[in-house]
Amino acid sequence: MGALLALAPFPLAAQPAPPPQRTAPAAASNPVPTPLPGVVHARPALWEVKDKDTTIYLFGTIHLLRPGITWLEGPRKAAFDAAQELVLEIAEDADPATQLRILQRALDPTGPTLTSKLPEAARARFTALLREHGGQAAMVDRMKPWLAAITLTALPLGKLGYDPTLGVEAQLRQAARAQGKTITGLETTEEQMGLFESLSEPLQIKLLVDTINEQDDIEQSLARMIDAWSAGNPDVLAEQLNKSMEDDPALVQHLLTERNERWADWIKARLKQPGTVFLAVGAGHLAGKGSVQEALRKRRIKSRLLPGD
Repeated sequence: MGALLALAPFPLAAQPAPPPQRTAPAAASNPVPTPLPGVVHARPALWEVKDKDTTIYLFGTIHLLRPGITWLEGPRKAAFDAAQELVLEIAEDADPATQLRILQRALDPTGPTLTSKLPEAARARFTALLREHGGQAAMVDRMKPWLAAITLTALPLGKLGYDPTLGVEAQLRQAARAQGKTITGLETTEEQMGLFESLSEPLQIKLLVDTINEQDDIEQSLARMIDAWSAGNPDVLAEQLNKSMEDDPALVQHLLTERNERWADWIKARLKQPGTVFLAVGAGHLAGKGSVQEALRKRRIKSRLLPGD
């Protein structure tokens, strides 16, 4: 499903089987990303929510980027530098022990295999994709469908040069630490994974089948999203996301709309405290129907899109 490109917590999913001690993977299976020609100066959209003594900047993130894209400059850097607090979906990436604990919860070692749960038309393609991307087929076949969908989305992106360490969240954390800012999370990793765990099995299976069916277009889908994000065009990004999610209203409600409502409540409460906050969440949460901005309007809180330069 294309929405996973904007909503899924890739830093965890990109490593579906974290060992207790990490070792460097073989060079042949983990090629060094090729830098993009030149440097792309992206101008992602930035919003401002403000009252007499509080300013909250809203910024949409992309969880993975390729080398050669710079974006923390101009008004985005000025807003970030002015903030005393950085707020992300998750304050810090999960440590290996937490990743392993979540993985154990997301495995079904004794029940029917995942392949057997898939519609017959999707089985062969699922197996072929795992083999194509070097996935650990035996382990993935014991995953619950939600994690298999995220894993299958993440696997090809690494080969294409997309890297969570180059993603917006990683860069923001690094910059915030360098400036001594407070870093706060709206959710924990386990809470975020719980959103997927709580999906019914039929909805999880549908998510996985949609992911399988859209694999051929995953590179182009992510490129289109990054182009819209880089151009500071949330309307185009919203159109792409809405199209990818139109067949999954229950998933949209669970992963997007309900969380945006909670985050709008967080913003409303935070406005009661003075200071400047840089709030950065997945770009899909700040575009289109049911966005954070729409939830804020229902609470009679205005958000202003700032100039890109």
